[in-house]
Amino acid sequence: MARVLRTSLVAPSPSSGGATLPESSLPLTYLDAMWLHTLPVERVFLFHHAREHGGAVAVLLSNLQDSLSKALRSFYPLAGRLRLAPGTPSRYELHYRPGDGVSFTVAEYDLASVDELATDGPTEVAKIAPLVPPLPEGGAVLALQATILRCGGLAIGVTVHHAACDGACSTHFLHTWAWEAASRGAVAPEPPVIGRTFIRDRDDLYDTFAAPRSYRSRDGKPLRSPDVVDKLLATFALSEEHLRSIKDTVALEAARRGVSPPPPRPTSIVATYGFIWHCHYWAKEGGGAKGEPSGGTSDRAYAVFAADHRARLDPPVPARYLGNCVGLCFASASRKELLTADGASGLFASCSAVAAAIDEATRRGDGKRGCWDGCLERVVEAYSAGVPLTLAGSPRFRVYDIDFGFGRPAKVEIVSVARTGAMSVAEGRGATGGTEVGISLPPDGMASISIRALGRQSESNPGYFIVSASYVL
Repeated sequence: MARVLRTSLVAPSPSSGGATLPESSLPLTYLDAMWLHTLPVERVFLFHHAREHGGAVAVLLSNLQDSLSKALRSFYPLAGRLRLAPGTPSRYELHYRPGDGVSFTVAEYDLASVDELATDGPTEVAKIAPLVPPLPEGGAVLALQATILRCGGLAIGVTVHHAACDGACSTHFLHTWAWEAASRGAVAPEPPVIGRTFIRDRDDLYDTFAAPRSYRSRDGKPLRSPDVVDKLLATFALSEEHLRSIKDTVALEAARRGVSPPPPRPTSIVATYGFIWHCHYWAKEGGGAKGEPSGGTSDRAYAVFAADHRARLDPPVPARYLGNCVGLCFASASRKELLTADGASGLFASCSAVAAAIDEATRRGDGKRGCWDGCLERVVEAYSAGVPLTLAGSPRFRVYDIDFGFGRPAKVEIVSVARTGAMSVAEGRGATGGTEVGISLPPDGMASISIRALGRQSESNPGYFIVSASYVL
């Protein structure tokens, strides 16, 4: 465990004129209510030799705390508390009053160095979990922790309640905090847009989403476990060249099938999500060359991920809106086709389904009769076919550009995937770009999983795509 040195409550800083923020309440919309009963999102940022850049540890930590206070001035709802609105049975709000603040913990951890934790290879989640703080009781929606690691490294842990904001908003806050800490004179991130007039009320959806619910599989087992004991976390990198190979393979397979009109070339997001899903399902089900599903109550397989709707609502929501503005995308494909021995066919099926899911969600995401109608029914449908693949994060969040003044992160992990069973996605941190995928599994599963892809083109089979994967639960 990390040794806690101190925990402070960091309040938003006063204005330049000395004025403090007034008491205020920000109602949750139905898009926030979707996430009321989910587990918090936990990220950890690992930095090499932070003390070499920031001087004495005390100065570095003091700067992080002071800059946090300044960043919270613009993001003050995150310093508030989630509560039931007075006089209502089921309407929630983020309530801020003077004196509220964010828990900021300073700790020491000598069980591992950055080099040991910032590896792509399997790492014990139990070694990383102490670097992220729990949310304090009483409705807190944000908690932060700075942990001094062995050999001069530093970890910054972030825990966010998803009902307060989505990934675009939480990483916007982190970019702002880092800019305040670095004080490099670069252009400051734009402040968030705070308000609830941008999203139409949907009381029917609010009541549906806000109702307590359990997450269980068709056999009654919990789908999300807070226990991370004995789990491992590993990262698989998809280079730009790899993504191009995936896109080429899908395009060639579409041409081979004579698809008319020809579908658009897959985007990097479609290629990444489709490939991850294909490999994960192919490996997990173990159909291999037989092309036969190994079980389940449906002939369909599902992947579930989020799409940002800020620019897609009518009228559009500001890009810097503070809150949640995402809808779920449900990709569905034939289990048999995903498990075909011809990797190109399975990859074409998964990428086509991902592209169709994004298209459906974005076309319907107008806030009138959009992708949120029937959302919970779609979740039930997906889980009735077996636990679907879920994805957290996005390459668009640019988490590796978050620099507090002591360099880019050596590694960023979404630790909470070990609890939720999701796979994390972020931009590649190397010079070659691409995407990286975080996977958490028990040791026996991680010991045997491998995901490898190689595009092969020939005159006889120009779209042939080899996928090698194994997965043991």
